Amino acid sequence: MVNSLEREEPHYFGAGPALLPTAVLQQAAYDLLNYQGSGLGIGEISHRSKPATDVINQSKARLVQLLDIPEDTHEIFFMQGGGTTGFSSIASNLMANFLNRKGKSGKAGYVITGSWSQKSYEEANRLGVDTEIIANAANARGSNSTKFGTIPNVDSWSNNVSKDDTAYIYYCDNETVHGVEFQEFPFEKYEGIPIVADMSSNFLSKQIPISKYGLIMAGAQKNVGIAGLTIYIIRKDLIPQPSDHKLLIENGIPITPIAFHYPSVIKNNSAYNTIPIFTLQVINLVLENLITVKGGLQAQEDLNRKKAEKLYSVLDKYPEIFNLPVEKSVRSKMNVVFTISGGEIKEGIFLKEAEKRYKLTGLKGHRSVGGMRASLYNAVDTTSVDLLCKFIEEFAKEN
Repeated sequence: MVNSLEREEPHYFGAGPALLPTAVLQQAAYDLLNYQGSGLGIGEISHRSKPATDVINQSKARLVQLLDIPEDTHEIFFMQGGGTTGFSSIASNLMANFLNRKGKSGKAGYVITGSWSQKSYEEANRLGVDTEIIANAANARGSNSTKFGTIPNVDSWSNNVSKDDTAYIYYCDNETVHGVEFQEFPFEKYEGIPIVADMSSNFLSKQIPISKYGLIMAGAQKNVGIAGLTIYIIRKDLIPQPSDHKLLIENGIPITPIAFHYPSVIKNNSAYNTIPIFTLQVINLVLENLITVKGGLQAQEDLNRKKAEKLYSVLDKYPEIFNLPVEKSVRSKMNVVFTISGGEIKEGIFLKEAEKRYKLTGLKGHRSVGGMRASLYNAVDTTSVDLLCKFIEEFAKEN
Protein backbone atom coordinates (compact mmCIF):
# COMPACT_ATOMS: atom_id res chain seq x y z
CA MET A 1 0.00 0.00 0.00
CA VAL A 2 1.30 3.46 -0.93
CA ASN A 3 1.31 5.72 2.13
CA SER A 4 3.12 8.76 0.78
CA LEU A 5 2.02 11.68 -1.33
CA GLU A 6 5.49 11.99 -2.83
CA ARG A 7 6.39 10.56 -6.24
CA GLU A 8 9.21 10.61 -8.73
CA GLU A 9 8.24 13.06 -11.44
CA PRO A 10 6.93 10.96 -14.35
CA HIS A 11 7.95 11.46 -17.96
CA TYR A 12 4.52 10.58 -19.32
CA PHE A 13 3.27 11.55 -22.78
CA GLY A 14 -0.16 9.90 -22.75
CA ALA A 15 -2.93 11.57 -24.73
CA GLY A 16 -5.61 11.34 -22.04
CA PRO A 17 -6.29 10.81 -19.28
CA ALA A 18 -3.09 12.75 -19.14
CA LEU A 19 -0.39 14.02 -16.83
CA LEU A 20 -1.26 16.54 -14.10
CA PRO A 21 1.06 18.65 -11.93
CA THR A 22 2.17 16.68 -8.88
CA ALA A 23 1.38 19.62 -6.58
CA VAL A 24 -2.19 19.63 -7.84
CA LEU A 25 -2.62 15.92 -7.19
CA GLN A 26 -1.14 16.24 -3.71
CA GLN A 27 -3.57 18.99 -2.75
CA ALA A 28 -6.45 17.07 -4.33
CA ALA A 29 -5.51 14.03 -2.22
CA TYR A 30 -5.76 16.09 0.96
CA ASP A 31 -9.05 17.59 -0.23
CA LEU A 32 -10.45 14.13 -0.87
CA LEU A 33 -9.78 13.19 2.75
CA ASN A 34 -10.53 16.44 4.61
CA TYR A 35 -11.64 19.49 2.65
CA GLN A 36 -10.65 22.79 4.28
CA GLY A 37 -10.67 21.26 7.74
CA SER A 38 -14.36 20.37 7.58
CA GLY A 39 -13.77 16.74 8.56
CA LEU A 40 -15.38 15.64 5.28
CA GLY A 41 -13.76 14.94 1.95
CA ILE A 42 -14.62 17.06 -1.09
CA GLY A 43 -16.27 14.01 -2.66
CA GLU A 44 -18.56 13.56 0.34
CA ILE A 45 -20.22 16.97 0.49
CA SER A 46 -23.51 17.92 -1.13
CA HIS A 47 -23.21 19.31 -4.63
CA ARG A 48 -25.50 22.17 -3.58
CA SER A 49 -23.69 22.99 -0.35
CA LYS A 50 -21.84 26.29 0.08
CA PRO A 51 -18.36 24.67 -0.22
CA ALA A 52 -19.39 22.98 -3.47
CA THR A 53 -20.93 26.18 -4.82
CA ASP A 54 -17.72 27.99 -3.93
CA VAL A 55 -15.71 25.49 -6.00
CA ILE A 56 -18.04 26.02 -8.98
CA ASN A 57 -17.87 29.81 -8.71
CA GLN A 58 -14.14 29.90 -8.09
CA SER A 59 -13.48 27.70 -11.14
CA LYS A 60 -15.61 29.98 -13.28
CA ALA A 61 -13.83 33.08 -11.97
CA ARG A 62 -10.42 31.60 -12.75
CA LEU A 63 -11.51 30.73 -16.28
CA VAL A 64 -12.69 34.32 -16.74
CA GLN A 65 -9.30 35.55 -15.54
CA LEU A 66 -7.25 33.20 -17.71
CA LEU A 67 -9.23 33.56 -20.93
CA ASP A 68 -10.51 37.11 -20.49
CA ILE A 69 -14.07 35.86 -20.96
CA PRO A 70 -16.60 38.70 -21.44
CA GLU A 71 -19.16 37.94 -18.73
CA ASP A 72 -21.77 40.24 -20.22
CA THR A 73 -22.00 38.11 -23.39
CA HIS A 74 -20.78 34.63 -22.38
CA GLU A 75 -21.71 32.04 -19.75
CA ILE A 76 -19.56 29.26 -18.26
CA PHE A 77 -20.93 25.93 -17.09
CA PHE A 78 -19.83 22.37 -16.38
CA MET A 79 -21.47 19.06 -17.29
CA GLN A 80 -20.75 15.40 -16.70
CA GLY A 81 -19.09 13.44 -19.48
CA GLY A 82 -16.36 14.10 -22.01
CA GLY A 83 -16.04 15.08 -25.63
CA THR A 84 -18.55 12.53 -26.93
CA THR A 85 -21.22 13.71 -24.51
CA GLY A 86 -20.27 17.22 -25.49
CA PHE A 87 -20.74 16.97 -29.23
CA SER A 88 -23.97 15.02 -28.77
CA SER A 89 -25.41 17.69 -26.50
CA ILE A 90 -24.24 20.49 -28.79
CA ALA A 91 -26.22 19.14 -31.75
CA SER A 92 -29.55 18.95 -29.92
CA ASN A 93 -29.20 22.10 -27.81
CA LEU A 94 -28.08 24.43 -30.59
CA MET A 95 -30.67 23.16 -33.05
CA ALA A 96 -33.35 23.88 -30.43
CA ASN A 97 -31.88 27.33 -29.89
CA PHE A 98 -31.94 28.05 -33.63
CA LEU A 99 -35.63 27.16 -33.71
CA ASN A 100 -36.20 29.54 -30.82
CA ARG A 101 -34.30 32.36 -32.58
CA LYS A 102 -35.45 31.85 -36.15
CA GLY A 103 -38.78 30.08 -35.82
CA LYS A 104 -37.65 27.25 -38.10
CA SER A 105 -35.29 24.29 -38.15
CA GLY A 106 -31.79 24.80 -39.47
CA LYS A 107 -28.69 23.01 -40.65
CA ALA A 108 -25.45 22.22 -38.87
CA GLY A 109 -22.18 22.69 -40.71
CA TYR A 110 -19.09 20.57 -40.00
CA VAL A 111 -15.43 21.04 -40.85
CA ILE A 112 -13.82 17.58 -40.78
CA THR A 113 -10.08 17.46 -40.13
CA GLY A 114 -9.67 14.20 -38.20
CA SER A 115 -11.42 11.44 -36.31
CA TRP A 116 -13.01 13.62 -33.61
CA SER A 117 -14.67 16.06 -35.97
CA GLN A 118 -15.69 13.07 -38.12
CA LYS A 119 -17.34 11.42 -35.09
CA SER A 120 -19.07 14.68 -34.20
CA TYR A 121 -20.55 14.92 -37.69
CA GLU A 122 -21.64 11.28 -37.62
CA GLU A 123 -23.32 11.71 -34.24
CA ALA A 124 -25.30 14.74 -35.42
CA ASN A 125 -26.50 12.64 -38.37
CA ARG A 126 -27.41 9.78 -36.04
CA LEU A 127 -29.53 12.17 -33.97
CA GLY A 128 -31.41 13.21 -37.09
CA VAL A 129 -29.91 16.69 -37.42
CA ASP A 130 -29.78 18.18 -40.92
CA THR A 131 -26.04 18.44 -41.57
CA GLU A 132 -23.66 19.56 -44.29
CA ILE A 133 -19.91 19.16 -44.67
CA ILE A 134 -18.26 22.54 -45.20
CA ALA A 135 -14.76 21.11 -45.67
CA ASN A 136 -13.19 17.65 -45.47
CA ALA A 137 -9.44 17.37 -44.97
CA ALA A 138 -9.31 13.77 -46.21
CA ASN A 139 -10.57 14.91 -49.61
CA ALA A 140 -7.92 17.62 -49.72
CA ARG A 141 -5.30 14.91 -50.21
CA GLY A 142 -7.02 13.44 -53.23
CA SER A 143 -10.46 12.17 -54.07
CA ASN A 144 -9.61 8.63 -53.00
CA SER A 145 -7.81 9.54 -49.78
CA THR A 146 -9.18 8.66 -46.36
CA LYS A 147 -6.16 9.94 -44.45
CA PHE A 148 -5.98 13.09 -42.38
CA GLY A 149 -2.94 15.30 -41.91
CA THR A 150 -3.82 18.69 -43.34
CA ILE A 151 -6.39 21.48 -43.19
CA PRO A 152 -7.81 22.57 -46.54
CA ASN A 153 -7.23 26.19 -47.50
CA VAL A 154 -10.18 28.26 -46.30
CA ASP A 155 -10.73 29.53 -49.85
CA SER A 156 -11.76 25.99 -50.83
CA TRP A 157 -14.40 25.70 -48.13
CA SER A 158 -18.05 25.82 -49.12
CA ASN A 159 -19.39 29.21 -50.14
CA ASN A 160 -23.00 28.05 -50.01
CA VAL A 161 -23.48 28.50 -46.26
CA SER A 162 -26.37 30.75 -45.31
CA LYS A 163 -26.47 32.44 -41.91
CA ASP A 164 -30.25 32.41 -42.15
CA ASP A 165 -30.33 28.62 -42.38
CA THR A 166 -27.23 27.46 -40.47
CA ALA A 167 -27.59 26.92 -36.73
CA TYR A 168 -23.86 26.56 -36.16
CA ILE A 169 -20.54 25.53 -37.68
CA TYR A 170 -18.58 22.91 -35.73
CA TYR A 171 -14.89 22.09 -35.84
CA CYS A 172 -12.22 20.44 -33.69
CA ASP A 173 -9.42 22.93 -32.96
CA ASN A 174 -6.89 20.18 -32.22
CA GLU A 175 -7.27 16.64 -33.51
CA THR A 176 -5.76 14.48 -30.76
CA VAL A 177 -5.45 11.30 -32.85
CA HIS A 178 -4.10 12.79 -36.08
CA GLY A 179 -1.97 15.62 -34.64
CA VAL A 180 -3.57 18.44 -36.62
CA GLU A 181 -4.19 21.85 -35.05
CA PHE A 182 -5.68 25.10 -36.33
CA GLN A 183 -3.09 27.86 -35.98
CA GLU A 184 -5.60 30.70 -36.11
CA PHE A 185 -9.34 31.37 -36.12
CA PRO A 186 -10.46 30.36 -39.65
CA PHE A 187 -14.11 31.41 -39.86
CA GLU A 188 -14.13 35.08 -40.82
CA LYS A 189 -15.93 34.25 -44.08
CA TYR A 190 -18.90 32.88 -42.11
CA GLU A 191 -19.61 35.98 -40.08
CA GLY A 192 -23.00 35.85 -38.39
CA ILE A 193 -23.03 32.06 -37.90
CA PRO A 194 -22.24 30.73 -34.39
CA ILE A 195 -18.88 28.96 -34.39
CA VAL A 196 -18.56 25.90 -32.15
CA ALA A 197 -15.14 24.56 -31.20
CA ASP A 198 -14.10 21.29 -29.58
CA MET A 199 -10.95 22.31 -27.69
CA SER A 200 -10.71 19.24 -25.49
CA SER A 201 -7.04 18.57 -26.18
CA ASN A 202 -5.64 22.10 -26.42
CA PHE A 203 -7.84 24.05 -24.00
CA LEU A 204 -5.80 26.53 -21.93
CA SER A 205 -2.68 25.76 -23.97
CA LYS A 206 -2.88 29.10 -25.76
CA GLN A 207 -4.79 32.35 -25.86
CA ILE A 208 -7.99 32.37 -27.91
CA PRO A 209 -10.37 35.11 -29.15
CA ILE A 210 -13.36 34.14 -27.01
CA SER A 211 -15.69 36.78 -28.46
CA LYS A 212 -15.49 35.13 -31.90
CA TYR A 213 -16.97 31.85 -30.64
CA GLY A 214 -20.57 30.91 -30.04
CA LEU A 215 -19.59 27.88 -27.98
CA ILE A 216 -16.37 26.28 -26.79
CA MET A 217 -16.44 22.75 -25.39
CA ALA A 218 -13.50 21.08 -23.64
CA GLY A 219 -13.36 17.68 -21.97
CA ALA A 220 -11.14 18.06 -18.91
CA GLN A 221 -9.11 14.85 -18.97
CA LYS A 222 -6.55 15.84 -21.58
CA ASN A 223 -5.14 19.17 -20.45
CA VAL A 224 -6.95 20.54 -17.37
CA GLY A 225 -8.14 17.74 -15.11
CA ILE A 226 -9.36 14.18 -14.75
CA ALA A 227 -12.12 12.38 -16.63
CA GLY A 228 -15.73 13.07 -15.75
CA LEU A 229 -16.42 16.72 -16.55
CA THR A 230 -16.57 18.98 -19.58
CA ILE A 231 -16.17 22.76 -19.61
CA TYR A 232 -18.51 24.90 -21.73
CA ILE A 233 -18.24 28.58 -22.62
CA ILE A 234 -21.36 29.70 -24.48
CA ARG A 235 -22.65 32.97 -25.88
CA LYS A 236 -25.74 33.92 -23.93
CA ASP A 237 -28.00 34.38 -26.94
CA LEU A 238 -27.44 30.69 -27.80
CA ILE A 239 -28.93 29.45 -24.53
CA PRO A 240 -32.75 29.97 -24.80
CA GLN A 241 -34.88 27.14 -26.23
CA PRO A 242 -38.60 26.58 -26.83
CA SER A 243 -40.43 25.55 -23.67
CA ASP A 244 -42.93 23.51 -25.70
CA HIS A 245 -41.27 20.21 -26.64
CA LYS A 246 -43.95 19.61 -29.26
CA LEU A 247 -42.33 22.33 -31.37
CA LEU A 248 -39.07 20.39 -31.36
CA ILE A 249 -40.81 17.18 -32.39
CA GLU A 250 -42.77 18.93 -35.14
CA ASN A 251 -39.56 20.39 -36.55
CA GLY A 252 -37.58 17.16 -36.38
CA ILE A 253 -35.20 18.37 -33.67
CA PRO A 254 -33.97 15.79 -31.12
CA ILE A 255 -35.03 16.46 -27.53
CA THR A 256 -32.07 16.82 -25.18
CA PRO A 257 -32.09 14.71 -21.98
CA ILE A 258 -32.71 17.06 -19.06
CA ALA A 259 -29.29 16.40 -17.47
CA PHE A 260 -27.66 17.85 -20.62
CA HIS A 261 -30.22 20.58 -21.32
CA TYR A 262 -28.15 23.77 -21.34
CA PRO A 263 -30.82 26.17 -19.99
CA SER A 264 -31.53 23.84 -17.05
CA VAL A 265 -27.86 23.28 -16.26
CA ILE A 266 -27.05 27.00 -16.43
CA LYS A 267 -30.09 28.03 -14.38
CA ASN A 268 -28.89 25.71 -11.61
CA ASN A 269 -25.24 26.87 -11.76
CA SER A 270 -24.06 23.49 -13.12
CA ALA A 271 -25.70 21.63 -10.22
CA TYR A 272 -29.04 20.56 -11.70
CA ASN A 273 -27.64 17.04 -11.72
CA THR A 274 -25.18 15.81 -9.05
CA ILE A 275 -21.97 17.32 -10.34
CA PRO A 276 -18.78 15.34 -9.47
CA ILE A 277 -17.40 18.08 -7.28
CA PHE A 278 -14.07 16.35 -6.63
CA THR A 279 -13.46 16.26 -10.38
CA LEU A 280 -14.23 19.97 -10.57
CA GLN A 281 -11.94 20.70 -7.64
CA VAL A 282 -9.08 19.09 -9.57
CA ILE A 283 -9.86 21.45 -12.47
CA ASN A 284 -10.02 24.34 -10.01
CA LEU A 285 -6.57 23.46 -8.65
CA VAL A 286 -5.13 23.17 -12.17
CA LEU A 287 -6.50 26.64 -12.97
CA GLU A 288 -4.96 28.02 -9.78
CA ASN A 289 -1.63 26.40 -10.66
CA LEU A 290 -1.73 27.90 -14.14
CA ILE A 291 -2.26 31.37 -12.68
CA THR A 292 0.04 31.36 -9.65
CA VAL A 293 2.79 28.90 -10.65
CA LYS A 294 2.91 28.92 -14.44
CA GLY A 295 2.42 32.69 -14.70
CA GLY A 296 -0.75 32.75 -16.77
CA LEU A 297 -1.84 31.72 -20.23
CA GLN A 298 0.69 33.67 -22.29
CA ALA A 299 3.58 32.16 -20.36
CA GLN A 300 2.11 28.68 -20.81
CA GLU A 301 1.57 29.27 -24.53
CA ASP A 302 5.19 30.38 -24.95
CA LEU A 303 6.42 27.29 -23.12
CA ASN A 304 4.20 24.97 -25.17
CA ARG A 305 5.51 26.46 -28.40
CA LYS A 306 9.13 25.92 -27.31
CA LYS A 307 8.46 22.31 -26.29
CA ALA A 308 6.83 21.51 -29.62
CA GLU A 309 9.51 23.26 -31.67
CA LYS A 310 12.22 21.34 -29.85
CA LEU A 311 10.59 17.94 -30.46
CA TYR A 312 9.65 18.57 -34.09
CA SER A 313 13.17 19.86 -34.78
CA VAL A 314 14.88 16.67 -33.64
CA LEU A 315 12.39 14.45 -35.48
CA ASP A 316 12.86 16.45 -38.68
CA LYS A 317 16.63 15.88 -38.47
CA TYR A 318 16.19 12.19 -39.30
CA PRO A 319 13.63 11.86 -42.13
CA GLU A 320 15.01 8.45 -43.07
CA ILE A 321 14.00 7.17 -39.60
CA PHE A 322 10.98 9.23 -38.56
CA ASN A 323 7.99 10.02 -40.75
CA LEU A 324 5.81 12.97 -39.75
CA PRO A 325 2.51 12.67 -41.66
CA VAL A 326 1.10 16.11 -40.76
CA GLU A 327 1.85 19.13 -42.94
CA LYS A 328 4.21 21.50 -41.14
CA SER A 329 1.82 24.43 -41.28
CA VAL A 330 -0.82 22.63 -39.20
CA ARG A 331 1.24 20.51 -36.83
CA SER A 332 -0.24 20.22 -33.37
CA LYS A 333 1.67 21.67 -30.43
CA MET A 334 -0.15 19.26 -28.14
CA ASN A 335 -0.01 15.91 -29.96
CA VAL A 336 3.11 15.12 -31.99
CA VAL A 337 2.48 12.07 -34.18
CA PHE A 338 5.08 10.12 -36.15
CA THR A 339 5.90 6.66 -37.46
CA ILE A 340 9.23 4.85 -37.58
CA SER A 341 10.85 3.21 -40.58
CA GLY A 342 10.76 -0.52 -40.08
CA GLY A 343 7.15 -0.56 -38.94
CA GLU A 344 5.81 -2.22 -35.82
CA ILE A 345 9.03 -4.08 -34.99
CA LYS A 346 11.09 -0.90 -34.82
CA GLU A 347 8.29 0.94 -33.07
CA GLY A 348 8.16 -1.77 -30.44
CA ILE A 349 11.90 -1.40 -29.87
CA PHE A 350 11.50 2.37 -29.66
CA LEU A 351 8.83 2.10 -26.95
CA LYS A 352 10.73 -0.51 -24.96
CA GLU A 353 14.04 1.33 -25.03
CA ALA A 354 12.46 4.72 -24.26
CA GLU A 355 11.02 3.33 -21.05
CA LYS A 356 14.09 1.30 -20.16
CA ARG A 357 16.61 4.12 -20.58
CA TYR A 358 14.73 7.19 -19.40
CA LYS A 359 11.33 6.01 -18.07
CA LEU A 360 9.56 7.67 -21.01
CA THR A 361 6.01 6.29 -21.24
CA GLY A 362 2.69 6.94 -22.98
CA LEU A 363 4.25 7.21 -26.44
CA LYS A 364 2.22 4.60 -28.32
CA GLY A 365 -0.03 6.05 -31.01
CA HIS A 366 -3.79 5.74 -31.09
CA ARG A 367 -4.97 2.24 -31.98
CA SER A 368 -6.75 3.51 -35.11
CA VAL A 369 -3.60 4.92 -36.73
CA GLY A 370 -0.68 3.21 -34.96
CA GLY A 371 2.75 4.75 -34.82
CA MET A 372 3.92 7.07 -32.05
CA ARG A 373 2.26 10.01 -30.32
CA ALA A 374 3.92 12.33 -27.80
CA SER A 375 1.35 14.54 -26.10
CA LEU A 376 2.95 17.74 -24.80
CA TYR A 377 0.17 19.00 -22.57
CA ASN A 378 0.67 21.84 -20.08
CA ALA A 379 1.81 19.51 -17.29
CA VAL A 380 4.55 17.91 -19.39
CA ASP A 381 7.77 19.54 -18.21
CA THR A 382 10.64 20.64 -20.44
CA THR A 383 12.82 18.07 -18.66
CA SER A 384 10.65 15.30 -20.07
CA VAL A 385 10.79 16.79 -23.56
CA ASP A 386 14.57 17.13 -23.33
CA LEU A 387 14.89 13.47 -22.34
CA LEU A 388 12.64 12.41 -25.22
CA CYS A 389 14.72 14.46 -27.67
CA LYS A 390 17.90 12.91 -26.27
CA PHE A 391 16.50 9.42 -26.72
CA ILE A 392 15.34 10.18 -30.27
CA GLU A 393 18.87 11.28 -31.13
CA GLU A 394 20.29 8.04 -29.68
CA PHE A 395 17.71 5.87 -31.44
CA ALA A 396 18.34 7.54 -34.80
CA LYS A 397 22.09 7.08 -34.56
CA GLU A 398 21.70 3.42 -33.53
CA ASN A 399 19.32 2.66 -36.39
